[in-house]
Amino acid sequence: MALQWLILTYVVAAEAAVALLLTLPYPKLLKNRLVSLFSLIVQPALFIVPFSGFHLLDIYWKNEHRLECTSEICTAEERDRYEKSIYKAQRNVILCITAALLYWCIHSICKYNKEIKMLEEAEKRSKDE
Repeated sequence: MALQWLILTYVVAAEAAVALLLTLPYPKLLKNRLVSLFSLIVQPALFIVPFSGFHLLDIYWKNEHRLECTSEICTAEERDRYEKSIYKAQRNVILCITAALLYWCIHSICKYNKEIKMLEEAEKRSKDE
């Protein structure tokens, strides 16, 4: 079970690095090449959205069917285990939402940069006429 969360953590870290690279100011040629490179990567990386969604549903299901330790019979160890599982679930929800949100940000940044490039080309053509 921990491997999937490790993979998701690495994907979120990579998405954050890509988003940072796309938002830094670069010369126009380098910016265009970075956007075209990451645009090619964005399409196959769409798997992260259903992957995150599936894990969110899994967390929800586990939360609904979790054994609660609310009675006085519970030991301190059982309470600690219960609280630790709650904290892990909250961390994993944040991780899933961050993965989907960063994917959307990267997709939007690439789309807007392509639109800007097309508008600049159209402006250049209209000035040449």
